[in-house]
Amino acid sequence: MAEARKTRPVSWLKAALNEFGKFPEGTRTICLTALTIAAEGGKADIAKPMHGLGSGVFEIALPFKGDAFRVVYAVQLAEEIWVVHAFQKKSTRGIKTPQHEIDLINDRLKRLKEMLK
Repeated sequence: MAEARKTRPVSWLKAALNEFGKFPEGTRTICLTALTIAAEGGKADIAKPMHGLGSGVFEIALPFKGDAFRVVYAVQLAEEIWVVHAFQKKSTRGIKTPQHEIDLINDRLKRLKEMLK
């Protein structure tokens, strides 16, 4: 008999969920599918590690109708997967995530770790 996979809950910081709610419907569906894959222990093709933010922090990078949408989540905090940031990337200078977005992600991760202690 096959063993059932343990799916981890996905939790959202309120600010990330509010921003995610503003994404076009098609992008939300694709991102939620990628988060479900993460919750089941996998990694979607559109998710990649965010370097410089510690291990276990991933970014879902989704080009959609000429725009770029990002969802950042952490897999190594408590028993859940935490979505810490969602944003539409507006930079026209390459694929690099803008520094103010990285600073915001770092701040949210720090506060979340303190809250989960």
